[in-house]
Formats: sequence, structure tokens, C-alpha cells
Amino acid sequence: MSFLFLIFVENRKNMDCIKNRRTIRKYKQDDIPADLLHQLLEEAFRASTMGNMQLYSVVVTRDPQMKAKLAPAHFNQPMVTTAPVVLTFCADFNRFSKWCRLRKAEPGYDNLISFLNAASDTLLVVQNFCTLAEAHGLGICYLGTTIYNAEQIIKALNLPKLTFPIATITVGYPEDIPAQPDRLSVEGFIHEEKYCDYTREGIDKIHEYKESLEENKHFVEINKKETLAQIFTDIRYTKDANESISQKLLETLKSQGFLS
Repeated sequence: MSFLFLIFVENRKNMDCIKNRRTIRKYKQDDIPADLLHQLLEEAFRASTMGNMQLYSVVVTRDPQMKAKLAPAHFNQPMVTTAPVVLTFCADFNRFSKWCRLRKAEPGYDNLISFLNAASDTLLVVQNFCTLAEAHGLGICYLGTTIYNAEQIIKALNLPKLTFPIATITVGYPEDIPAQPDRLSVEGFIHEEKYCDYTREGIDKIHEYKESLEENKHFVEINKKETLAQIFTDIRYTKDANESISQKLLETLKSQGFLS
């Protein structure tokens, strides 16, 4: 069997994982071997990076007591305590800044652009890891709560200044395979040459299938709303909550040394 054919097969497997991916919230209690986890992370760290600085770190949590400390920051979602492994991916300019000082170079990375560069680096690694993990038969759940309660996570994981938690991934072998969630059609995202703003007709067409799904109609009904959009604006991601979290986020960025 040729080397090129093996590469083709591996790439095909990765493509199938991406196309068929699902969020896994229930896991078998089978442990993830340390060497497999390290292999996946090492491969994930080959992601594109700003200036080849690799501005990220990952905290691996296996200990049940540490998981229990992290759980409140994620609104006590059960995946945090039931998954074999919890990974907290952090933007990290601490390591690079220390290296600079030890090499007679004065770093200037205590600012917003440096945080954004490190956050971008981190998210590229996160997506790499998720794709690789799924290709190896693991299931993952991306916890969007990480930046909502960053201060709690910083304290629980003893994160120093110039680091910041960006994403948390729970990892394990799936106990079951849930239905695949809906996605908008690709036409809703692609703009040729210039951004073409959406017309009312375009918005209707893009969201027609999503709004027609029975589970979404039921969700609207049981929450006593008129439209699916109101579920997002009035219940899940409200203006008041977004503004409160944003203010807290700015304060935490200051305390971590990224804003003055």
C-alpha cells in the first residue's frame, strides 16, 4: 500500500469526521491513555500561529476534585465532572514574555492586540485538537462558558498574569451518538469579492430550514415565544447578560495584565 494512498485514506477519515461531527455530552468511563492524549495535542500544536510564537497552553484535568472545582464556572454542566478528561485551553503570553526577558529582550505584550493574537492562536489549536480527537473515535463537547466565568477558572487553575482561559473541551469515548444538529446552508456564509449585505428575502431563505424543524418549533412553543430568534435574544443570550459578562470580562483582562 503506497504512502500517498495512506495519506488519502487518513484525510478522507478526517473529512468524514468534520462533516458528520456531533457534540458528545455523555461518555463511557474508559480512560484516555496519556500517550494518545499527548499525541493528539502535539499534532494539534502544528496549527498556524502568530509569528511562530505558539501563544497558548492547555491544562489537562483528570482529577475528580479538580473537575468539581471547575464545574461551577461552567454552570455545573454534568460533562465537566463525568468526562474522563477536561481540557482548558488558554491564551498564554506569560511563557513567551519570560523567555524574552531571559534573553535580554523587553516584551511589550500587556495589551489588547496581544490578547487577541494569543486568543486566535489558541482557538486554532482547539479546533485542530477537536478534529483529531474525533478522528480517533473520541467525542468532544465545546463549553462556551469558559470566557463567561474566566475569573473562577483562573483561580481554580492558578493561571498567572498574561494567561487567559479561552475554551474548555470535555473529552471521552461516546456513550451514545446523538442526532446531528442542524446547520445553515453554505450559501448563507460565502461572499464573493465583497461583502454582500443580506436582504429580507435572503435572511428568510437562509433560515427557512432551521425554522421549519419540528424541534425548533416546539422550543418556541414551550417558551411562549413568537419566533426562534426570540429564543436567542430573550432567553439564551440577552442584552443585559451580554453587557454584564462583557464588563466582567474587561475587568478580568485587566487583572490578568492584558489591559491597563
